Amino acid sequence: MLQSAWLHVYNGLNIERIASAADKRRFQQAMVSPAPFTLENIRATFGDFILNPRGNILRGLAEVFCDLDPAYKSHDKVRIGVKGLPKRVILSSLSDYGWGRDRLANILNALAAYQNKPLAEYSETSHFLKDGDSLAIARGVRLKRFANGNGHLFFEPDALRDINLALAEYYGEVLPDTSEDKPTEKRPGTAVSKDLQYYPTPAAVVEQVLADVYIREGERVLEPSCGCGRFLDAIRKKGADAVGIEVDPGRAAQARAKGHKVLLANFLETVPTRDYDHVVMNPPFFGQHYAKHVNHALKFLKPGGKLIAILPATARYDHGLLDGRWQDLPVGSFSESGTNINTTVLTMWAPKEAA
Repeated sequence: MLQSAWLHVYNGLNIERIASAADKRRFQQAMVSPAPFTLENIRATFGDFILNPRGNILRGLAEVFCDLDPAYKSHDKVRIGVKGLPKRVILSSLSDYGWGRDRLANILNALAAYQNKPLAEYSETSHFLKDGDSLAIARGVRLKRFANGNGHLFFEPDALRDINLALAEYYGEVLPDTSEDKPTEKRPGTAVSKDLQYYPTPAAVVEQVLADVYIREGERVLEPSCGCGRFLDAIRKKGADAVGIEVDPGRAAQARAKGHKVLLANFLETVPTRDYDHVVMNPPFFGQHYAKHVNHALKFLKPGGKLIAILPATARYDHGLLDGRWQDLPVGSFSESGTNINTTVLTMWAPKEAA
């Protein structure tokens, strides 16, 4: 009875069409032991789909395509247009049943939702696996299967254009910094994501980034561009001696009001001290400006110290300015902060001996 009530709302709101493949799987898993059918739980489960259906459709397409090829994670390549995107993707384990088929269906349905076409039925996908040209006109895709179990999915020009438009709409634009991050008394605008190109780190991202970071009690940790102090909050809970640097007076005051030690300054103009065990940072995303921040931050580390930086995915897949260990964050990790740009985490270490 409880499961039926939840499914009735799911179907009535047409969540199957709006939700991403990952969200659908999460809902299916939740139905094994459904939550109480209360207004509060209904709102928490379905509220965002009702308030922002297009945003969820775009995110679903981005999630699917970002798993296929790094080019789809690149804001720079999407901005170039269709010539910047791959015209085919390779699907492994593509058989009549299993993971490969599910992935193919996810691609077809993510594209169909954006194009406002019917979702692909099981029978349609089955026929497509047998006749790879059967959807060239209806859905703009062709499939070539190989004896090793792989399949190459090709996109017709119109389909590739729609993919490009959808990703461009979802990612949006990263705004440039103000003039070299100089502190000023007041900055124009009120939108948090447009002020000094400031994208505060969501709590879930802070938790994920610090989950595998071993910070001992009493160690010194620096957060450049600390904003209102979200990383500083979490670092303090670990018992570390945390210091922030922030160029914006308002945000520096917010962090100080929580008891944090914050220097009001342009980070790039600060003098390296080489006395920090860790640097944790979320530098400006615009262009390649982040690289200057990371390279400057490395100079603050003790020999063997660790730096962790949240960067735009273009830092990993396009620019080639930094080298270290990379781990991509989930699609939409910074949505609540005003940007859908794909992000990645870079870990670097200072040389054991100071240069």
